[in-house]
Amino acid sequence: MTPPIQLISTDFDGTLHAELEDPPVPQDLQMLIGDLQRRGARWVINTGRDLSSVMEGIARSRLTIQPDFLVTVEREIFIHDSARFIPHAPWNDRCQREHEELFARVRPQVPRLARWVTERFPATIYEDAFSPFCLIAGNNDDADRIQEFIDDFCATLPGLAFVRNDVYARFSHASFNKGTALAEIGRLLGVPPARTFAAGDHLNDLPMLSVEFAHCLVAPSNAVPAVKEAVRRQHGYLSHQPWGHGVARGIEFHLDKSSK
Repeated sequence: MTPPIQLISTDFDGTLHAELEDPPVPQDLQMLIGDLQRRGARWVINTGRDLSSVMEGIARSRLTIQPDFLVTVEREIFIHDSARFIPHAPWNDRCQREHEELFARVRPQVPRLARWVTERFPATIYEDAFSPFCLIAGNNDDADRIQEFIDDFCATLPGLAFVRNDVYARFSHASFNKGTALAEIGRLLGVPPARTFAAGDHLNDLPMLSVEFAHCLVAPSNAVPAVKEAVRRQHGYLSHQPWGHGVARGIEFHLDKSSK
């Protein structure tokens, strides 16, 4: 019998995985996801980590299950094929091309933005393979104030987004995020938002924590207030338990809800 949840999307750090827990991913959550996979559902780890980092995290977690898809740096899609993950080339190529075009327009403004930040805050600004403007703020209060300034700048350049997780942030293309990547995976599988589950804990998860992309929404108890409010507003499940424990309760909630 086809399960009511056919596509499961989980953030990694702070949602699926807790570094100091043993095991980092609760066994009951692994059993729930594994049972849904055996019944035909597919699971995607939807993370801000890059591919090598999330693969290391998966290995260190000693998982008894494997994701069917990975979304990395909040935008790139990889499909599990035997013992490896292969790029979803049509999506990833378009994603890279549109980011390159956008960042070519952004890059001349980066020195001015970096000066504004570093003259006011003890923050680190750098460029990496995924963005010409990456930020590590000294604390969340500083990150809030920096974000206000950067968001104003983004409003002047169509397509530019400032993607943030805690004190970390970077420029990205607004059309490519955890939500749109999840929608692309749903399109590949023929799974509608009504049969899609999404769980996250931080600001960069907000794009996928939307009924536009997933009707079964969950926030663990450690989620930031903005995430809890978004999930509550859309009639999702706010768990009283943190991390993967909260995600497990969320899966149980939505499965039970669908059976009534």
